[in-house]
Amino acid sequence: MSDLVAVWRDLAGRHAVLSDAQERELQRRHGLSLSEFEVLTRLADAPAGRRIQELADEVHISQSALSRLVSRLEESGLTCRTACSDDRRGVYACITSAGIERVEQARPTQDEVLGRLLS
Repeated sequence: MSDLVAVWRDLAGRHAVLSDAQERELQRRHGLSLSEFEVLTRLADAPAGRRIQELADEVHISQSALSRLVSRLEESGLTCRTACSDDRRGVYACITSAGIERVEQARPTQDEVLGRLLS
C-alpha cells in the first residue's frame, strides 16, 4: 500500500467517525440529521437565503436530494422557499425563526462532539 493510500484511508476513517458521532448526537438531542444541520447552519449564516443549487454544491449533495431535504425542513417549519427575483427558474431556501432557534440549540452539541473527538 502506498503512503497516499494510507493517508487517504486514515482521513476517510476519521471523517466517518466524526460524521457518525455528530449524526447520532444531533438526531438524539435535536431531531436533526447531520445534513439537515449543515443546511440550517449555512442558511443561518446567510439570512437572506441561498440558491438551492449553490447550497447543494456547498453541502455536497445533489440538487434533487437537497430539494427533498429542504422540503422536510419546510414541513417542520424550519425553512421556507422564495422565488429568485432575477431568474424565475431560481429558488432560494431561507431559514425561519424556528430554524434559527433550532440551530442555536444544536451548535453546542456539534462543538461538544467535535471537541471530544478532535482533542
